Amino acid sequence: MTEGNTADMIAVKATEVAPRTKPSNYPEPFFSRMSGRVKRQLGDVFGISNFGVNLTRLAPGAESSLLHRHSKQDEFIYILEGSPTLITEDEEIVLAPGYCAGFPAAGIAHQIVNRTDMDVLYLEVGDRTPGDEGSYPKDDLQAVLGPDGKWQFTHKDGTPY
Repeated sequence: MTEGNTADMIAVKATEVAPRTKPSNYPEPFFSRMSGRVKRQLGDVFGISNFGVNLTRLAPGAESSLLHRHSKQDEFIYILEGSPTLITEDEEIVLAPGYCAGFPAAGIAHQIVNRTDMDVLYLEVGDRTPGDEGSYPKDDLQAVLGPDGKWQFTHKDGTPY
């Protein structure tokens, strides 16, 4: 990887970008469910601030996130390796390398789960629209993207974790 300050980066080998130091922003009891997920924040390396790009690896049995949807953020994934299962509120679809999926804001809730015995590797892209909220249909959790760009999590009744 090219050494230097973020503004000096032009090209890097994606697998050499350091993994995100904190595996999840979720509070417990959800945080530990993300233990088999490793994200490399590729967009941040270049100082990109309007959208995020992550190279995400899921170990066998790992999940990408809780089943969720965003109020304002669009998301897109592209499978590079492995055969993860895309789970929505209505169906499950086994994906393979070359498959992609998109999730418009306020659309269907979704998550990716690795039910195989091999790692899954995929790219995920999402915008960073201010005021975004996350809803989690199967969990007692809601999230609001704060003005500082960090997620603030509460129970569905509004009490903090």
